[in-house]
Amino acid sequence: MVSLEGKVCIVTGATRGIGKGIALQLGQAGATVYITGRTLEPKNDGSVGGSLKETACEIESRGGKCIPVKCDHSDQNQIKKLFEQVKSEQNGRLDVLVNNAYSAVTAIMSNIGKPFWEQPDDMWDTVNTVGLRGHFLAAIEAAKLMVPAKQGLIVNVSSAGGLRYLFNVPYGVGKEACDRMAADCAFELRKHNIAFVSIWPGAVQTETLMDKINDFTFDRQIKNAVVNGETIEFPGIAIAHLAADQNIMKKTGRIFLTVDLADEYGFKDINGQVPPSYRRVKDLLKMVNRTWLAACIPGFIKVPFWLISCATHKF
Repeated sequence: MVSLEGKVCIVTGATRGIGKGIALQLGQAGATVYITGRTLEPKNDGSVGGSLKETACEIESRGGKCIPVKCDHSDQNQIKKLFEQVKSEQNGRLDVLVNNAYSAVTAIMSNIGKPFWEQPDDMWDTVNTVGLRGHFLAAIEAAKLMVPAKQGLIVNVSSAGGLRYLFNVPYGVGKEACDRMAADCAFELRKHNIAFVSIWPGAVQTETLMDKINDFTFDRQIKNAVVNGETIEFPGIAIAHLAADQNIMKKTGRIFLTVDLADEYGFKDINGQVPPSYRRVKDLLKMVNRTWLAACIPGFIKVPFWLISCATHKF
């Protein structure tokens, strides 16, 4: 396990899902982790989800230090107050910001299969206010702390939806914008020795997906991908390695798949497995039930990124 002892991190949207998993891993690695979300106290109503205090307790049970901060990332003033608190309590230090807060999963899943003109009129705002807009506002505040220190790492949690159509129009546009944000912010931050990257987890076994997967109109392949996918902590392990990388500036402005980072840094998921990769040819063949052919393909053979980029069909 890498050590992040002494580092100060913010993980937005950490009451459950990927954000919780990231916070758990950063805290376990020794960082002081500020976590945000809209639910501070446990609900105790049997609903799927969590709270900031539950995440904080789990981090502390692993020996980590966590400060939960109730924050609605659709509210710019609340975002500013979050960073003011960190600045005050940590003497202006901030090493890592993970932009993960997202509030559109239920709305997206409830409208799967509907064309954009038949979806709610506010779907764009539902998908991209807390996500894309909130990420940019948080990045602004993080940069104000990191630039004077001449160090830091900002991570946008994005997805392959930024490459080609996935779920709906606002989702794909928002994710591609998150990736472009990472690249363009990295361009301006490079001279200040601050890295900005985007990561793509694969199919992640979040609480919401595992609870609702049989209720939605997913095809069999997507269901199998989730069932055999990443735990919520796998992206956290990836980000912990990025945060500890002394050569992180060589990665700035780029997109990284969590499974590729596992190959590079040599880590596995908390269940001891390395999740499937949609770049690894062997895994792709397994996904389409060509197991006999997959058995003949070495695991190191991957689809090159230039070929993946061609799949966008934008030129």
